Amino acid sequence: MIIRKMQEQHLDAVLDIEENSFSHPWSRVSFEDELKKENSYVFVALEDEKVIGYCVMNVVLDEGNLLDIAVDKNHRRSGVAKELFYKLFEVASEQKLSFITLEVRVSNEGAIKLYDALGFTQVAVRKNYYSKPSEDAVLMTKYFDL
Repeated sequence: MIIRKMQEQHLDAVLDIEENSFSHPWSRVSFEDELKKENSYVFVALEDEKVIGYCVMNVVLDEGNLLDIAVDKNHRRSGVAKELFYKLFEVASEQKLSFITLEVRVSNEGAIKLYDALGFTQVAVRKNYYSKPSEDAVLMTKYFDL
């Protein structure tokens, strides 16, 4: 598996994973916009040049905000998301970020366990953050020593 910066050529595969992962998926335009932003870090996980996962993180000052992460259903629970996070942690180190924050559905126990294992802590609950279906989000943050 290789982690690389997402390119426009990856978008069809990314959109397929996105649409199969979320009830309210991002549009092509949303991904295209993130690819153009200087303060966005957008990566894909590739296996034999095939996209098997991706992530999008936005940085403002010394704060990282994970906007989107997903793994192809046939590659879940095989370390893909963990490798994507390791890449984001490299960015955090290079950019001297104080923390990375993310939101996750309260029902997504697998993701919450992964985030816990990666050093994220639960800091708040955002009521009715998600729709389709309506659900609270757990706000999780990983702090870095500068």
